[in-house]
Amino acid sequence: MSKNFDPNQNYFQFNDNNTVPIVFIHGVGLSHKMWFPQIRFFDNFSTLTYDLLGHGKTPYNKDEISLNDFSNQLIYLLDFLKINKINLVGFSLGSLIALDFASKYQDKLNTLSLIGTTYKRSDNERAQVLDRFYQAKLNKPISKQALKRWFSDEYLKIHPEIYEQFSNILNKKPEDHLNFLKAYKLFANHKDNVEIIKKIKTRTLIMTGSDDPGSTVAMSKSLNNDLISSSFVEINNGKHLCSIECSDDVNINIKKFIKK
Repeated sequence: MSKNFDPNQNYFQFNDNNTVPIVFIHGVGLSHKMWFPQIRFFDNFSTLTYDLLGHGKTPYNKDEISLNDFSNQLIYLLDFLKINKINLVGFSLGSLIALDFASKYQDKLNTLSLIGTTYKRSDNERAQVLDRFYQAKLNKPISKQALKRWFSDEYLKIHPEIYEQFSNILNKKPEDHLNFLKAYKLFANHKDNVEIIKKIKTRTLIMTGSDDPGSTVAMSKSLNNDLISSSFVEINNGKHLCSIECSDDVNINIKKFIKK
């Protein structure tokens, strides 16, 4: 597996097994490391994980950030690695980036998989996300409430190492926190362009946890109704990070979908 930076200092890990690569886009405040259950499961596939702008080992020094910036990052990385076709998987903010990328580069996509994506937030749902953003902006601790949204209490009791790992990820250094806020602001204020989404023809799998309080089953069903060629799978007993807590279910569904 190659671990490296491209000329724009985007950090990536690429495992080339001569198949159409599965590219994973992580969520806000996280890094490529969140995909460890998927990289282990898809060890016979080509896989690409990378750190989003201002996350992990990838720097970012502009005042604002947009979905277009993130899509440009991905297309640049694919061009650098000379990858022409991918199976794209996005989580949370990564799903919004994946949808934006799909609206611009459908010719690059074999399939699209979206995990825990928001869609058509209500005013109340938007207010809750903005409240969390303002708390983070005031440097108020958000790790405990985030972890309760991301994992079930039972899972964290059984896996204290996961609790510690993600608590450490969320407690950032000042420079990293500033970049986190840029991405969180984008995520919190995002409004879906429904007309553009309705034009995406890529075969799409939509998944969300049955117990995800922020990226709800109702949101995923609504997105499923608006996409031209999509299917929806509800991950039983999953919360927001069902890709980790319910990794077997998530991985099997992605594999079946890609090989279909």
